[in-house]
Amino acid sequence: MTSSVSLPEGTPAHRVVIVGCGFGGLFAARALKRAPVEVTVIDRTNHHLFQPLLYQLSTGILSEGEIAPPIRDVLRRQRNTRVLLGDVVGIDAQRRSLSVRTVDSNWKIGYDSLIVATGAAQSYFGHDEFAAAAPGVKTLDDALEIRSRIFGAFELAELETDPVQRERLMTFVVTGAGPTGVEMAGQIAELSHRAMRRNFRSIDPRRTRVVLLDGGHELLASFPESLQRRTLATLERLGVEVHLGVMVTGVDADGVATNSEDPALQRIPAAVKVWAAGVQASPLGRTVADATGATVDRAGRIPVGKDCAVPGHPEIFVVGDLMSLDDLPGLAEVAMQSGMHAARTIVRRLRGKPAEQFKYRDLGTMATISRFRAVATIGPFRLSGFIAWLAWLLVHLSFLTGFKNRIATVASWTVAFIGRGRPERAVTAPQARLDILEPSPGAAKQTTGGS
Repeated sequence: MTSSVSLPEGTPAHRVVIVGCGFGGLFAARALKRAPVEVTVIDRTNHHLFQPLLYQLSTGILSEGEIAPPIRDVLRRQRNTRVLLGDVVGIDAQRRSLSVRTVDSNWKIGYDSLIVATGAAQSYFGHDEFAAAAPGVKTLDDALEIRSRIFGAFELAELETDPVQRERLMTFVVTGAGPTGVEMAGQIAELSHRAMRRNFRSIDPRRTRVVLLDGGHELLASFPESLQRRTLATLERLGVEVHLGVMVTGVDADGVATNSEDPALQRIPAAVKVWAAGVQASPLGRTVADATGATVDRAGRIPVGKDCAVPGHPEIFVVGDLMSLDDLPGLAEVAMQSGMHAARTIVRRLRGKPAEQFKYRDLGTMATISRFRAVATIGPFRLSGFIAWLAWLLVHLSFLTGFKNRIATVASWTVAFIGRGRPERAVTAPQARLDILEPSPGAAKQTTGGS
């Protein structure tokens, strides 16, 4: 928490603009609560998204409100902060102003200090055409789209009389074996094999096929080998097919094509595909780079100094997934700590003190596999199974924004993990879009053989 700072009477308040209200932007804003500054938070959505739990929204465990509280509500007690719904489309680093596009107008907003925290988006490695058939897991819209496809596929399978097409509808392919991919595959398997039993009359959800693909040769590559092995064993017990060293070469409405030498994997007919294979920095990174003369790396991130500021522009901070610094990973904890550091640096400067270097405190890495099963690295400790899952649960509860969100989340977890229910399975007609799950003309001929 930033301590109170006083400026001489009559001195204009220092204007701080924060672009993006993910973990980096939110924690920066909170750290400025008692500072003598005017804070403006600009975001293209009206909610703060707890991104690590999107896969639980996608599989019917949590609701939108539990992981995406309104930004205005979260910051309602910060009298020095205003929130604007808009999209930053330009930066004038010389005049220190932003061009902001809103629903029906364009604004010019000046700043004395700028914190850019717009995070990262899904990367399809140059194949953006895959996105229509295989949504990523980065936004609220992504998660709702995936949820509609998952539950819509089971509904269509219940109606399908062709066994080949029924099998396609009950095949789910997840691309990317990092934490998000592992969590998604594990939850789809648990949803179908456990939570949806006795929900249907014409199909048996336990016959669902869940396939996890990754072009690399390691599962959870950032984790120790011992935890990788345990994760693989747990996924296989859940019935997930894990295929490493298999690169996806094509994705369409009917399925997935790969470079595998195994004919059975060269073409996988599947109605539902989820992409969790890579990330790229927000496009605003290039806008910042063009305005300041900074560079961007291959992922679109901006290399920053040790104080998280853009070289040559100490008034502009880039934090979280958008910054490139000391090979730090794209984790929520990095975003939180760098956002708070940027805010504290602004306060230090107002006090006439020099900036300090950002020092990241590694609090560990976690991934859930299924209910009561997770893996975690916390300092020198390597945890797996129920203990790791309990640590994951406590950490995520502590990060959830708002007391009521924690209570609601615990209730939903109790229903899903102790019971068999998935309370958030409602899909509206506009969301359903069941036509995207149906085979295209001639698909039946493509269901066997290679690509």
